[in-house]
Amino acid sequence: MKLSNVRLRVVAAFVGVSIIQVLAGMLAAVFLPVEAPLPNDVMRHFMQWMLLTNAVTIAALSVVAVRTEWRGWRLALSVALMPLAIVLINGIEGMVFLKNLHIEWPRIFLTSAITAILSAPVWMLLFGSRRDPPAERFHPIASKSLGERAWKLVTCDLTYLVLYFTAGTIIFPYVKNFYATQTLPSTATIVGLQLLVRGPLFILLCLLLTRMLGMPRLSGAFAVGVLFTVLSGVAPLLMPNPYFPDAVRWVHFCEVVSENFIFGAFVAWLWGQPKVVHSPALTHAA
Repeated sequence: MKLSNVRLRVVAAFVGVSIIQVLAGMLAAVFLPVEAPLPNDVMRHFMQWMLLTNAVTIAALSVVAVRTEWRGWRLALSVALMPLAIVLINGIEGMVFLKNLHIEWPRIFLTSAITAILSAPVWMLLFGSRRDPPAERFHPIASKSLGERAWKLVTCDLTYLVLYFTAGTIIFPYVKNFYATQTLPSTATIVGLQLLVRGPLFILLCLLLTRMLGMPRLSGAFAVGVLFTVLSGVAPLLMPNPYFPDAVRWVHFCEVVSENFIFGAFVAWLWGQPKVVHSPALTHAA
């Protein structure tokens, strides 16, 4: 696909998804009315921040959509559901750690779900029906035995737990005053949440990115690290919100960006393979 054509499709995806997100917010408010309007200081530049966040998210998703050999609704649904998955994963953490802030999670989840469902046809129209043959592929996951998959999943899960606590320990002195106002869960609950929920779900997301990108081990690790960080760290924390003071938000931004980049790159590297696998579509095209 020509670069100029890619740019047009990316811009079209940005415009389409942004409009859908606004409509999704309005529709969600019909079913779940807003209980507490956003403060004026957040609303003042809300649209600009939302568009910037969308631009970052769409750019990352477009890289995946352009690179992958997947086509049709398989591509469209995979790309459209990634932001929803991240909202749900982060929301689970938020419900455990931020109970005192009374965040309207059901409305946030509903808005994200409507956005994902309605944006899938946009991705299908713009990227799902492409006919250009895919490049040489590295299929890092399909050849793994059951035993190898098991120990790699456990290794990745434990790695996430170590990174989570390491990064959290580093930044805690900067956010301890804020969390003193919250009812924090027990250490056992935190460990269980990371090992049994967030860790496995983030692993699956990184493996999805690894499989869709189909890149060599080292370059694939870097690409997955960057894209996973943008989607799960940069986009969720870039926009000001009424729950985190800016000082706390930027500390968490630095924490999550560094932690998730290392984790995403590690997962992609561990599951990568150095040998090229020619896809059936490429072989047929040749």
